[in-house]
Amino acid sequence: MSDEEVIRRRLLIDGDGIGDDRRLNVLLKSFIKWVNNPETDHILHERMLSQLSQCEFAQRKSRLVSNMSQEELENYENLSSEIDVEIEEAKKNIETTKIELQEAKQVRKNRIEYDVLAKVINEQPDRQETDIKLALLQKELGTLKEKSQNLEQKLEMRRKQFHVLISSIHSLQGMLDESDEEIMDVSLEDVNMSPKVVT
Repeated sequence: MSDEEVIRRRLLIDGDGIGDDRRLNVLLKSFIKWVNNPETDHILHERMLSQLSQCEFAQRKSRLVSNMSQEELENYENLSSEIDVEIEEAKKNIETTKIELQEAKQVRKNRIEYDVLAKVINEQPDRQETDIKLALLQKELGTLKEKSQNLEQKLEMRRKQFHVLISSIHSLQGMLDESDEEIMDVSLEDVNMSPKVVT
């Protein structure tokens, strides 16, 4: 066994490494020696009391260290629990933030679409103005229809008048033709009835 292993084993056996077991062994030997000594040895008695005080001090110190270690362990466990809770809360906050981010993106998208639609609507003519223009166009269309009907009536009347005129012309032409024939007949009769000239 190497010296390093011996020292390590002694430190493990020696509690916190300040010689507690050695003090107890020395105290036990001194006590046995004091008990077996028929004569009263005040120096040995005082030494045992001093050693006992040192052992009690070491024991109290070990207890304090143990209590402190336990408190530190509890503090660590509490801190670990708090950290776990904070981690869970952080995860929830991250999820909530993700949802809020998605909602914000959707709101932004809707706002952009609304702005585009509003721009298109604003570019369109006003409804009241459109109604006024439509009413004017309908009125103008009615006027044009009325004019068209009047023109159709006039045209129909002109057709009838023209037909009458053509008929009158044909009648007049017939009458003129008859008059020409009568004139020709009269002329021929005159020629036949006139005396012949003797040469």
